[in-house]
Amino acid sequence: MTRDLNTVGIVLAGGLARRMGGGDKALRVFDGRPLLDHALDRVAPQLRAIALNANGDPSRFAAWHLPVIADPVPDHPGPLAGVLAGMRWAQAYFPDVADLLSVPTDTPFLPTDLVARLRAGRGGKAIAVATSAGQHHPVVALWPVALADALEAGLRGGARRIDVWTAEHGVAAVEFSTENGDPFFNINRPEDLDRRSLEDLDHRK
Repeated sequence: MTRDLNTVGIVLAGGLARRMGGGDKALRVFDGRPLLDHALDRVAPQLRAIALNANGDPSRFAAWHLPVIADPVPDHPGPLAGVLAGMRWAQAYFPDVADLLSVPTDTPFLPTDLVARLRAGRGGKAIAVATSAGQHHPVVALWPVALADALEAGLRGGARRIDVWTAEHGVAAVEFSTENGDPFFNINRPEDLDRRSLEDLDHRK
């Protein structure tokens, strides 16, 4: 994996995980380890730095030694709030960094060349979003940090649907192969924790 020093990342764990029965999906165990570990293993080596977007008491994530950033807008408005949290963190601590990678905490097989592929596929668009088998994965995306003010204005004005907001600002869809399984397979329900293992669906190559 190649580390992109012009990109920082945010792992989105600020949702309510209703389909999982509530609680912290990031701490659910998959293949013997918390889901958060799988996401970090895949993307952290590609980035200059990484943080976690989560609400509530940050001490429950103390073992990971990560910055834990709450939504900067109230009432759990969705993943766009987590993206904004990452952008504001980048502006405060890495003012020379241009881009933010967002990934969910429940996707344990993220590509190990995700940042490079999104950057290469972005072209002249502002935002690059991962797709596989014709399906968009709007929370797996590369965002210009410079969009922070526009995103905050949108959220405070009622924006909630991530695909609608990205379309307004220019988005490139970057296709990833599913030949060996979908690298964006996500854990949504308790039964998904037993549905696959890393041996069943390995995208490390």
